[in-house]
Amino acid sequence: MPIQFARKPGLVIYLTIGDPDLETSQQAAIAAIDAGADVIELGVPFSDPLADGPVIQRASERAVARHVSMRDVLTVAAEIRKIRPAAGLIVFSYLNPVLRYGMEAFCKAARKAGIDGALLTDLTIDEADEYRRIMRQYGLSPVFLAAPTSSDERLKRIAEASAGFVYAISRTGITGAQRDVDSDAGALVARVRRFTSLPIAVGFGISDASHVAAVGQFADAAVVGSAIVSAIEKAGPLDAANAVAHLVKQLLPD
Repeated sequence: MPIQFARKPGLVIYLTIGDPDLETSQQAAIAAIDAGADVIELGVPFSDPLADGPVIQRASERAVARHVSMRDVLTVAAEIRKIRPAAGLIVFSYLNPVLRYGMEAFCKAARKAGIDGALLTDLTIDEADEYRRIMRQYGLSPVFLAAPTSSDERLKRIAEASAGFVYAISRTGITGAQRDVDSDAGALVARVRRFTSLPIAVGFGISDASHVAAVGQFADAAVVGSAIVSAIEKAGPLDAANAVAHLVKQLLPD
């Protein structure tokens, strides 16, 4: 089913799959959905996560050390889809793990697992023609990043190439919790809206309820990653799902 945000702002939750282990990742995803998350970004562990801040880097390093693979991520996705059939599920990855798997093999396996789409952080719109073609062939939504530094012409191309939603980066740099939502975020969303009717989700630095509420003033959804991964890191396997549920409930407006 198409990605939907039941409320405004909707909530997209990022998890590094395999940290601390695959079972805990599945449980955390279910807990997030039950607490109100609309979309789960299933993070594929990668050895060189250049776009990520220290929290997600540590999580990725731990999962890579456990040899968590794209195949494992898709297996977890399939289990989540069985348990919560209406949830939005997005594979969040760098390009290299997809190329290692094989572009068409990945799209075929993602479709079979019940994935709705994918976001490849380091795949630029200029190099995405084959990816977009194969994604369309398998009924998957390619989600692209829109940055404050992008020209209007580039934002138009990104918006037209995206499906599901557009991911607007609240600031340049790496992921990680920040004190405030960057003032550029609202202006970026307004620029992107000129080119698409898709929902626009804002991420990078969104970590608490005040950030989510601020994003809800101008965007359709907020993306929370580092704060969730940090909560899992602190809680450990036994209490990770409860920690995620508690944080998600705190993030959402009453």
